[in-house]
Amino acid sequence: MVNSKPSRLAYIDWMRGLACLLMFQTHCYDAWLSPPARRSTFYMWSQIGGTLPAPLFLFLAGVAFALVVDKLRERSVEPNKIAATTIRRGAEILGLGLLFRLQQFAMGFPWAPWTDLLRVDVLNIIGISMIGMGVLCWLILRVTTETRPMAALIAAALFTGSVVSLITPLIWTSWRPRWLPWFLESYIDGVHNLGEPQPWLFPIFPWCAFAFFGLAAGFLLRSKWVERFEGLIFASFAFGGLAVVQLGRWLDTQPQIYSVYDFWHTSPNFFLIRIGFLLTILGASYAWCRWGLGQWRFSPLIQLGQTSLLVYWVHIEFVYGRLSILPKRAMQVRGASFGLLVIFSAMLLLSILRVRYKGRGWEIREWVRRPVSAS
Repeated sequence: MVNSKPSRLAYIDWMRGLACLLMFQTHCYDAWLSPPARRSTFYMWSQIGGTLPAPLFLFLAGVAFALVVDKLRERSVEPNKIAATTIRRGAEILGLGLLFRLQQFAMGFPWAPWTDLLRVDVLNIIGISMIGMGVLCWLILRVTTETRPMAALIAAALFTGSVVSLITPLIWTSWRPRWLPWFLESYIDGVHNLGEPQPWLFPIFPWCAFAFFGLAAGFLLRSKWVERFEGLIFASFAFGGLAVVQLGRWLDTQPQIYSVYDFWHTSPNFFLIRIGFLLTILGASYAWCRWGLGQWRFSPLIQLGQTSLLVYWVHIEFVYGRLSILPKRAMQVRGASFGLLVIFSAMLLLSILRVRYKGRGWEIREWVRRPVSAS
């Protein structure tokens, strides 16, 4: 039997697993479908689904960050130590992002350009977002005197995320920091070394905003309101998210205040629509893990969510790299879908092995070194 009330980490892991699944399908179809197949309606919907994995990862990074900060607060840890702990973790993720780029460059040598080492990828921006959230929480905790300054933390996170989203169209156009070296400007607007902001990169504007909205949601989940009205809060997330989606769609039909309006890449309205979807997914994932099949003894998505960084890191090489299991840009939908199934199964197996044998390296070494006669 499984508890009728899910662990708070269970539905968060389920959402991470969903992000992994959406990421797999986006990458697989993008890497393997032939040019004619890429003009199909199927591919179009696949790529629309691909607009959610990065926001999910960043949003959940904010949620997890809030849970960590509040747990440290409950242990009476000083704001300076909370900041040091959380900012250091953000720097570690940023370092992993740089290491990932180094690995990708090495695997692609000699064809990969050296500028790929400085490309702003999703791991980089998760690390930058965590550093920024650590600074924001430190500032709020330093100036508030409440025991649990939830309202101030939530308001600050929402304000920061909103500002980042609202000024993104300007940062990408008239407010571009052209005076910075391209590899630094790229962290602001994703310009890379190509002279114009690139929509396939992950700069601070607008991507950090998802993390700050996740931070606000995470602090709300740690509030006493959730302890008393848990089901109501998550229902509000689900249905309120749908309302936010409709609000974003309505705003998109109104006259725009920006001289350059790019709905799919910099629009605050599209950002609002994705936030609405994230809130709805949050509420639905809680319901699925409490009353649906997500409460079964084994959930593939929860399993993947527990090792999302590992499967993200590994699958890239088997989809885009030299070890790609299918020829690139040469497959029809059926063949690419079979490849997707293989990738999903392999990453699920890798995740299971990682969780099962985590911390047991010494046992495996002893077993390998054991004499045959001792077995």
